[in-house]
Amino acid sequence: MPRLAYLGPEGTFTEEALRLLDPTAERLPCATVSAALNAARSGDADGAVVPLENSIEGAITTTLDEFAWGEPLLINAELLLPVQFSLLARPDTEIPHIKRVYTHPAAITQCRAFISRELPDAVVVAAPSTAAAAQEVSLPGSPYDAAIAARIAGEHYGLVELVTDIGDRSDTVTRFVKVSRPGPLPEATGSDRTTLVVFLADDHPGALLEMLTEFSVRGVNLTRIESRPTGDGIGRYFFHFDFEGHVADARVGEAIAGLHRICGEVRFLGSYPRADGMVPQIKRGTSDPEFAEAGDWLARIRSGQV
Repeated sequence: MPRLAYLGPEGTFTEEALRLLDPTAERLPCATVSAALNAARSGDADGAVVPLENSIEGAITTTLDEFAWGEPLLINAELLLPVQFSLLARPDTEIPHIKRVYTHPAAITQCRAFISRELPDAVVVAAPSTAAAAQEVSLPGSPYDAAIAARIAGEHYGLVELVTDIGDRSDTVTRFVKVSRPGPLPEATGSDRTTLVVFLADDHPGALLEMLTEFSVRGVNLTRIESRPTGDGIGRYFFHFDFEGHVADARVGEAIAGLHRICGEVRFLGSYPRADGMVPQIKRGTSDPEFAEAGDWLARIRSGQV
């Protein structure tokens, strides 16, 4: 039975994602995303489940930076989880009496309209996680009147659901990934995603275009690109890429090799099945058989068979 770390405490959306990704796993709640990933790195857990991006808020920057700077980990699975927030409070609490609300910053962003409309006078305070917010509100003497969290958190901590589905968008989705220490990759399925972190060798005109060209000329479709500061000064960035395909695919392998030649560092974060099952459209001239045929042709040329 694998042991998987996750952003806790019990009742977070991350725990729900973990249960769906691996129902048999022993669950290790951690206080932060960094702590969950470090548990996987140290061997305290066999892996970790963490949020990577949200359809409203965008990328989870803590996760991006951990993948870029921490000890290497590999993504081996992903999950797209619909996210619904509820307003939770202790029994007998009424909405007009709510003056202090506790929740995760992502929930503040995604429930901004509800908070402005229904709780205009309330002070909203950021919590480490939505479940931590629910746990705090459940304690006797808590300074907070309500939490914004998942319904499951209310069930865990004995809170009443005052209002359900309070997000600004009903179709909000968070993408979670399961990671482990480096090891064998999942087999290619034909519906895969690959993730990289790329650092520039130097800052010069056209540097980003050079990187994008490595994908474009091989027909590799990007599904996400994010820039993050390196910390070495204003204007210094590294890049996160998600793209269609598996490193075992010729077009993907050659694109990664091309980046390795021109960039300062390329950190491979894994090739794994896509949660949405989408199959990429292969551009003419970029299929594995076409790469193989071109290689054979070049070999004949080099041997003098013109």
